[in-house]
Amino acid sequence: MAKKKVMTFSWNHFMERLRNSVFRPKKQVKDIVFRLIFGNNKEALLQLYNALNKTKYTDPNELRIVTLDNAIYISMKNDLAFLLVGTINMYEHQSTVNPNMPVRFMIYLAQEYQMFVESASSSLYGNKLIPLPPPQCVVFYNGTEETPDEYELRLSSAFCNQDVKPAAEVIVRVVNINYGHNEYLMQGCELMSQYAEFVEITREYALLYDDREEAMNAAIDYCIAHGILEDILRKHRSQILGSLLEDFDEKKYAKTLREEGREEGWEAGLQAGRESGLRDGREAGLQDGRQEGRQEMAKAIARQLNLSVEEVLKMGADENT
Repeated sequence: MAKKKVMTFSWNHFMERLRNSVFRPKKQVKDIVFRLIFGNNKEALLQLYNALNKTKYTDPNELRIVTLDNAIYISMKNDLAFLLVGTINMYEHQSTVNPNMPVRFMIYLAQEYQMFVESASSSLYGNKLIPLPPPQCVVFYNGTEETPDEYELRLSSAFCNQDVKPAAEVIVRVVNINYGHNEYLMQGCELMSQYAEFVEITREYALLYDDREEAMNAAIDYCIAHGILEDILRKHRSQILGSLLEDFDEKKYAKTLREEGREEGWEAGLQAGRESGLRDGREAGLQDGRQEGRQEMAKAIARQLNLSVEEVLKMGADENT
C-alpha cells in the first residue's frame, strides 16, 4: 500500500490560504437577520430596550441610531448602537462564545466618543468637561453552546496582571436569546421571540434534509406560513437564503480546512511558531522555546478558526497520536 503523501507549505502560505477562503469578509446570516429586524426600526429597538431594561418608554423619536457604518476595520463594524435617555446602547449579536467582547466594545466606544468630542462645542484640550453618555453594552447570544441565561464579561478579566487595580473597565451583559431562554425578554419583545423561533426552526430543518437549500427554503416557508418574521422573510428572502447557505457551506469548509491544516500545515506552522517562540526562549532552552512557539502558533490558528487555543492544541495532540 502506497504511503500517503503529506504536503507541506510555509506558515505564511497556510495563513494566507485561511484568510483568502474561510476568513474573507463575509455576511453572517444571523447577524443579517438580526440587523434587518432591529437595525433601522426605532419601534422595534425601543421595544427591545424596554423589555431588556424593564422600562416603559413610548416615544421612538427619543431614540437616535448611531451604529458605526464605517469602522476602521470591516471585522470591527458593530451591529447596533443608539442613544436613549442619556445613554449610548451598543448591541451585538454573537453565535459563538467570545470572551473578547469587552475589548471590541472598548474599540466601538472609542470611535463613538471620538464623534461626540468632535461635534462638541468645547475643546477636548480645554478646561470645560465634555459630557458623554454612559455606555450599556449588550451581547445577544444564540449559539449552540450551553450558557447561562445571563452573565457578565469584564475587560479587566483580560489583564495579565490581576494584582494591579485597573484604571479602565468595560462591563458587557451577555443575554442568551436561544429559544426557551429568558422568557421575560421574549414576552416583552415579540420580534425577538420570533427571531429565536426562526433560528431554532432553521436548525431543525437542517437536520431533516440532506440538501441545505431545500432545508432552508422549507424553513423559510414554514416561518412565513406561521407568521414568524413574515414581513422580513418575504421582503428579504433571497438575501437571507443566500446567507443561510453561505453560513452552512463555510462551516463545512472550515471543518475541512481544519482537517487539512492538521495534516498539511501543522508541522509547517509548528516550525514557524517554534522559530518565533525561540526568539524569546533561547535563554530558557530549546524545550521552552518549542513550547512557546507551539503556543504562539496555536494562538494564531485559534484566531483564524474562531476556536479556543485549547481546541487547537488538542488538534495537534490528536494528530501526533
